Amino acid sequence: MNWSRCLTVARTDLKQLLRAKDFWMPMAILGLLFFVIVPAALLLLITQLGSVEAIAEVSQTLDALPAAAQEQVQGATPEGRTGFALAVFLVAPVAVVVPLTISTAVGAATIVGEREKGTGEFLANSPASVQDIYIGKLLASLVPGYVTTAVGFFLYSLVVNILVGPEVGGWFFPTAQWWVMILWVLPPFLMICLSLVLRLSARVQSTAAAQQASGLVSLPLIAIAYGQSTGALFGATWVPFALGGAAWILALVSLRRGVRSVTRARLLGVGAGL
Repeated sequence: MNWSRCLTVARTDLKQLLRAKDFWMPMAILGLLFFVIVPAALLLLITQLGSVEAIAEVSQTLDALPAAAQEQVQGATPEGRTGFALAVFLVAPVAVVVPLTISTAVGAATIVGEREKGTGEFLANSPASVQDIYIGKLLASLVPGYVTTAVGFFLYSLVVNILVGPEVGGWFFPTAQWWVMILWVLPPFLMICLSLVLRLSARVQSTAAAQQASGLVSLPLIAIAYGQSTGALFGATWVPFALGGAAWILALVSLRRGVRSVTRARLLGVGAGL
């Protein structure tokens, strides 16, 4: 594998993506909605309601959380405890859903799109090996999702700390477990999803077909990733490390198998089809 050629493939795809405003603008709006607008409205509502009966009742339900989760909840007031729990346990897992959605949308069209644009023949006859092309396409799909996560999670952290921080004694987010989730658990889930999506993109005949097929693959993985990330936050401190380790192993196996799906014949549109 030649990393220089991999990066060339990835860089070319990313430049084309930057010029496609009709693609990245809706994705930017999606990230802004989930990372900033919805959390800000929800947390602002909670912190500004005051000590009303509804907030007190919600705060009391926190006693039903597992002991490991209760130990993490901060705040001396019902508003503070409720805001902390929502910010850490309920709202933050969108950091798993959004990058998977964006990267899947990019990956679905990355190979079949070459045939539709008429550039598949050029790529198939380039000096880059099939493995270089596959890894380059994978990187080009990973970057938009992870950039969205980095920017979105930074903005989300500001919203959470500004609105909930005063109620719990200062800035508290991201927590240590969320750093592990973002840096250790999220990347392999992205790779698993993209390895399957790129495999589909190499086999189908059109971008529309790739997007439809990728939805069948990505939605279950999004549900699993969301569930596992939330469960890991509620569980013991070793759970995210174990979850991430298992996901990394599965990701490497899936990537190894996925690279075989990209052939020069399929870049030319020969032998495509499930």
